[in-house]
Amino acid sequence: MLVVDCDPQANATAGLGVDPSTCNKNMYDVFMSGIDDFPHVTLQEIIRKTASGIDLAPSHLDMVGAEPYIYHAKFPTGILKEALSGVKNQYSYIFIDTPPSLGQFVVNGLFAADHVIVTLDSGSFALDGVSTLSMIFADMKDVLGKEIVPDMAIVSRWGEGLMRSCSSTEERVRRDIFTMLRNIFYKPPEVSPEDRKTAEENKNEHERLLATLNEIKRKFPSVYTVPYSPAVYEAQRRGMPISHFARDSTAGIAYKTIAEEVMRWS
Repeated sequence: MLVVDCDPQANATAGLGVDPSTCNKNMYDVFMSGIDDFPHVTLQEIIRKTASGIDLAPSHLDMVGAEPYIYHAKFPTGILKEALSGVKNQYSYIFIDTPPSLGQFVVNGLFAADHVIVTLDSGSFALDGVSTLSMIFADMKDVLGKEIVPDMAIVSRWGEGLMRSCSSTEERVRRDIFTMLRNIFYKPPEVSPEDRKTAEENKNEHERLLATLNEIKRKFPSVYTVPYSPAVYEAQRRGMPISHFARDSTAGIAYKTIAEEVMRWS
């Protein structure tokens, strides 16, 4: 499997345990190949093996400077697709990570891809993001000459607000051993205003999440939620995929299910 990181933030690169500053050549060089007097660099030249066994075409913050040049290329939307043509037969799966904002890297990724997966978080602005994407995909047909139809949406950090509220309540209970003992041997006290407020906030958050999910399901043929899990952040910190670091975590199990569907795509 190959991961092609086209995001200048290089999160996919760092998430696979590679420091972008250690890469002498990266996707910046690939995108700049053939533009003006820049040297030609193939995708094969920059691919690195990672500790997880996944191959990586790394990104770098320098890519921010490449985008203005891409607009002046002979075929600006097809740079990535052309670069991938030299390696696509070597891999069963190639994943392209693009930035969250529209630009030439996203357009190149959409043009090169056979399938499109949209990632969202469960925050308040998730639905705004879906509406924006719908308009972008509609406009892409004129730009790319092909219709972009997303195959899947993944809503990450599902239930994060609920988890944090529960965690804070549990932490208060753990700190107050006397409250725990009193509740065991005596009638529990009335619910405090603070706990009543927390319960109401959890109810409202739960209703918001369900409404968000139902709206997303109306716009995508396949939708998955990935539960909020600290294991994801720890895996990122260690530079390992969640499948390698904590496959039995709630997030790891969710991503395994997602991977199984992706592997059924022809």
